[in-house]
Amino acid sequence: MKSYEEEFKELERQGILFTTLEKLIAWGRSNSLWPVTFGLACCAIEMMASTNARNDLARFGSEVFRASPRQADVMIVAGRLSKKMAPVMRRVYDQMPDPKWVISMGACASSGGMFNNYAIVQSVDSVVPVDVYVPGCPPRPEALIYAVMQLQKKIRGQAKDEAGRKLPPVAAWAKGA
Repeated sequence: MKSYEEEFKELERQGILFTTLEKLIAWGRSNSLWPVTFGLACCAIEMMASTNARNDLARFGSEVFRASPRQADVMIVAGRLSKKMAPVMRRVYDQMPDPKWVISMGACASSGGMFNNYAIVQSVDSVVPVDVYVPGCPPRPEALIYAVMQLQKKIRGQAKDEAGRKLPPVAAWAKGA
């Protein structure tokens, strides 16, 4: 009589995979991220460059930049956010279906950058919740690709902190949406 572990290993050798429905859905969501087009300044040029033949963001399932927020699940905020544009960005975010995620790209979006004045929002996370920050001024396309990979890990529940402890999945997945 074979033990459970032996039968399990035999089935794996035959190419049969075992997983949970939650992990399967998280894997599907993480490998088909469709960003909404939301370029605000110079970082938007680097965001566009991440889709060219050299960088090829399509390898990670994020090739389809959507013009409609109703068809997107990731917002990449690329560049400085003015206080006049903040309500518009919030409206676009609210129109995105759940689950949705946000990547803050560049020093201006993440912390206001060099624009510490009355007209610029000092951090995008004061308007929408941010899942991944991309440092730099402007960050290279490779940095955005790395951020997409980190977001994929967060969605799958595979992200770890600096001490090596496993982080919980991002809030959009934990809500059961």
